[in-house]
Amino acid sequence: MKYLLMLLTLVFVSCNSATNSKTSPSNDIGGEVDQNIEKMKNKVIIITGASSGIGEACAMAYAQKGSKIVLAARNLEKLKAVEQKIIATGSEVIAVRCDVSISQDCENLIEQTVAKFGAIDVLINNAGLLINKPITSMLDMDFDRIFDINVKSAFRLIRDLLPYLNSGAHVVNISSMGGVQGSSKFPGLSLYSASKGALAVLTECIAEELAEQRVFVNALALGAVQTEMLAQAFPGYQAPLQPNEMAGFIADFAKNGHRFFNGKILPVSLSTP
Repeated sequence: MKYLLMLLTLVFVSCNSATNSKTSPSNDIGGEVDQNIEKMKNKVIIITGASSGIGEACAMAYAQKGSKIVLAARNLEKLKAVEQKIIATGSEVIAVRCDVSISQDCENLIEQTVAKFGAIDVLINNAGLLINKPITSMLDMDFDRIFDINVKSAFRLIRDLLPYLNSGAHVVNISSMGGVQGSSKFPGLSLYSASKGALAVLTECIAEELAEQRVFVNALALGAVQTEMLAQAFPGYQAPLQPNEMAGFIADFAKNGHRFFNGKILPVSLSTP
């Protein structure tokens, strides 16, 4: 309960700041905006699954803050389109084709990131796979594929990026309410939910291991957001949030959340679905 109250406080402060920015004197507005931008300016952010949906929206949110952004995804054409949008904002960016389930792709991502920007401040493990099948139709290869992308990729990137993470770096793993024990579960999503549950426990364990190095690791268990993945899981369902709305929260949490949390799995949900 205390963690939920702290999260609500963080959200309240964020929302209150946004409200005040509409009503405060112009000098206060300018000072607050300048401080927020300055805090993330030139910070190096890696976002996986950045070619669409929440990943793309997170990248655009950081672009407005002047961060240095590394985009990673399998679809290079879509990734390049996002890269051009960010270039138009004036922020520095590189786009790296990366299938996070392939170790060589992850190695290449790290090499290009370090060569371009040096040390990293924020890693958002957003890449994910959903397979919607009843358990009787699931194959061994489905199990391996979904756990490779949803769990193993986060483990691999955190492990291999560790020498290049700045002190005070924040890793944010994008989990799901489906992976939270006691939450609503849905037919066809057994492996997806199980993988997100595994990611949650991995988050807790890695945060404990890296605490002395001042590398913070948290997971956000997202509820329904209007993305391609949600449409795959729940055809025809209209979510209460758009990707840019959730991305704004994630970007702010990655910036400030580790001041309040470490090794926590935090529900961020209006509906499930």
